[in-house]
Amino acid sequence: MIKKLDILVLRSFIGPFIATFFLTLFVLILQFFWLWIDDFVGKGIDAFTMLRLVVYLSATLVPLALPLAILLSSIMTFGNLGETFELVAIKSAGIGLLRFMLPLAVVAAFLSGLAFLFNNYVIPVANLRMKTLHYDIVNKKPAFDLKEGVFYTTIPDYAIKVSKKENDSILHNVIIYEASTGPQENIIAAEKGIMRLSSDKRFLEFILFNGWRYEERGNRYANNTDFIRLGFQEYKKVLDLSSLTFIQTPDSTYKDRYEMLSTRQLSKNVDSISKSLARFRDRDIRDLQGYFTFSKYLDTGWIDVKAPPVKKGARFIDLLPDSLKMSKNDQVLSAVKQTVVDQSISYANSIKSTIEGPSWDYDGKRKELRMTMMTYHEKITMSIAVLVLFLIGAPLGSIVRKGGIGTPVVFAVIFFVIFFLLNNFGKKFVKEDVLQPAAGMWLATAVLLPIGFFLIYKALHDSQLFNKEFYFRLYRGIKRLIGKKNSLKPQPAQPS
Repeated sequence: MIKKLDILVLRSFIGPFIATFFLTLFVLILQFFWLWIDDFVGKGIDAFTMLRLVVYLSATLVPLALPLAILLSSIMTFGNLGETFELVAIKSAGIGLLRFMLPLAVVAAFLSGLAFLFNNYVIPVANLRMKTLHYDIVNKKPAFDLKEGVFYTTIPDYAIKVSKKENDSILHNVIIYEASTGPQENIIAAEKGIMRLSSDKRFLEFILFNGWRYEERGNRYANNTDFIRLGFQEYKKVLDLSSLTFIQTPDSTYKDRYEMLSTRQLSKNVDSISKSLARFRDRDIRDLQGYFTFSKYLDTGWIDVKAPPVKKGARFIDLLPDSLKMSKNDQVLSAVKQTVVDQSISYANSIKSTIEGPSWDYDGKRKELRMTMMTYHEKITMSIAVLVLFLIGAPLGSIVRKGGIGTPVVFAVIFFVIFFLLNNFGKKFVKEDVLQPAAGMWLATAVLLPIGFFLIYKALHDSQLFNKEFYFRLYRGIKRLIGKKNSLKPQPAQPS
């Protein structure tokens, strides 16, 4: 049954939570655009496309913004109640801290489950849409922007330069270089021109006046070529702008990547990749069987036969067959020895080249398996992080007893940075094959969960963990103890 105390706590929590969640999400979005702003500027991206990118990006950043919002809002909630002495009044009424935390713990558990569903079903779709849209925007060429005195080379096979523009359409001293298969590029030079787009905006038309067209025909490696110079009073040149249009990549291009899959699909991928890795051993045995001819005798009936021992100090000639021992020609023995060495090196190189290709495939499969398992565990750990950071924020706020956006923000940033670094370290260790995917992705939870239990223990016992007066009194006591100890030491005798 919900009591008035639970309603009080929930009302105190919901406002800071909504505010901090959207503020955190806004900061993370700004960080993304700060890194990629150079790839978006000057490409003529319409507002609707940018809005789509922001929506998809916001969805992908929710798993990171939600734990920080829970941490900060829980610190602010319990800090405000402690600062206004409401927490003291509740404790004096015989209500313990755990009972006081219960409604928010239920909310945190609910948000944790909601976060898992969001990570499992919404994030893959958002990742897929954002990946394709971001790729299209980054690879889109800049919008057409012809500047005075500067060669414009964005349109493939063309370089355009004008000395002056009037009203963005009237051009003076126009030069157009056109790449060709001939000995050199074709050149068009005109005193004046008019630039305009076609009705469907797919072509750029230049109406040029009083100029020349220079063209050289023939094979560039031949000595005989034809040079053509054409004078004109009016000339129309049409350029294709299809390379500057925004082309949307189909979603099916990235649909099989591990970031775009749910836990069920990831689990199936793990099984299939594990089975393919198990087949590599049989494949290597089959490929190397032709080189290791003795392997066909490796069965249950194999008799352990040892080679005769080689005498200490034996020469190479002693190991040769009797037919070669009869030869007294050192050149023959040297040639035989070199032949054996060369054949051995060739044999080893053949074996190396045979196993090198499969080894690269094996490493690629192992990396794919690690990344798939990492994504699987990440969906769980990022949802559990909501509950873990609440277990840190709630007791921390009751210990600090400071509300507002001052002290709570400092502590929230510190613990979130610890969580963020540990999570990134875990990912890095998994990618570099230092840790197993489960160990790497649960690293942050394994470190922060004991800290949360420690803070709950301190809060239950009204600890002065963050009270500066407590540390000042402790410092004075230690200083007084050291002074008393020094006074008890025997003083050196003074010379008479």
